[in-house]
Amino acid sequence: MRKYIIIESANIKDALIAINNITHDGESLIVVNSDQQMVGSLTDGDIRRGLIAGAELADPVGNIMNRDFKFIKEEEYDVAHLKSFRDRRIMFIPILDEQKHVVDVVNLQKFKSMLPIDAVLMAGGKGERLRPFTEKTPKPLLEVGGKCIIDHNVDRLISYGVQHVNVTVNYLGEQIEEHFAAPRNGVQIHTFREPKFLGTIGSIKFVDAFYNDTVLVMNSDLFTNIDYEDFFLHFQMHDAEMSVAAVPYNISIELGILDLDGRNIKGLIEKPKYNYYANAGIYLIKKRSLAEIPEDTFFHATHLVEKLIAQGKKVIRYPLNGTWIDIGTPQEFERAKELVKHLK
Repeated sequence: MRKYIIIESANIKDALIAINNITHDGESLIVVNSDQQMVGSLTDGDIRRGLIAGAELADPVGNIMNRDFKFIKEEEYDVAHLKSFRDRRIMFIPILDEQKHVVDVVNLQKFKSMLPIDAVLMAGGKGERLRPFTEKTPKPLLEVGGKCIIDHNVDRLISYGVQHVNVTVNYLGEQIEEHFAAPRNGVQIHTFREPKFLGTIGSIKFVDAFYNDTVLVMNSDLFTNIDYEDFFLHFQMHDAEMSVAAVPYNISIELGILDLDGRNIKGLIEKPKYNYYANAGIYLIKKRSLAEIPEDTFFHATHLVEKLIAQGKKVIRYPLNGTWIDIGTPQEFERAKELVKHLK
């Protein structure tokens, strides 16, 4: 955060050097006074306009800074507020306390959002339908577009500001553990071994710590461009206990369908159309509900859905519109290789 901050008494040349040092992270500086309170912002454009107006490189930046700066109050900082700034194309956002001290800086040129969630990717399956590809390589480490399947998912989560990413492993798990030994884009990926195959969500009990009240759980071998920010805001808006990302399917039958009462025909349904939503293997869950997952027991995410509904808890579906492939067969594997060229 300090690299974005400059004191108002610093000269314009110092500001140009500071901006040059953060070129890859953005081109804005926060100007503070001697009490470390924000008093302005400064961009390349502000400096250019100042120099054109007659300012000298030795002049203090306080003379040319923008005093009408945008910021978010610390107590108002949330994902919805960040999105409103991005929608107005304000990408560099200081977070200030009541005394206008800088407590954080959000750079939406570097991240799509800053989601307050933990993530768990399930990577323990054998990938038997993809053999022989998975005989010596776990499915999450198969490459699509020159990049491992799981890395597409991990990097996308990090791009949404997710700082706590966990991976549960089993089959050929040592390869995945080695793969994530070093941090990715400044985020350390933590791996946890399940001692036996525990279904699509049972291994979450081995993750030793969660830092946020919402946990995203997903299969690691998916290929998707889901908007995680929209998913999270939808979850918040509906005050749900669990949300299931779901892929819409439309089925049309060109033939007439008999409407039966036992063996008697009541009528004919002409060219019926049916709309369904299929489970996409991506979930948002309140951390407190993870206590409903039994210890050391084979347990699917759908079991948790049924359990929460039986308790009267609110479980919703999130319509996933966009790219989604569950890479389970050689055909889907090849399809993903084609789609990666167009994935954003």
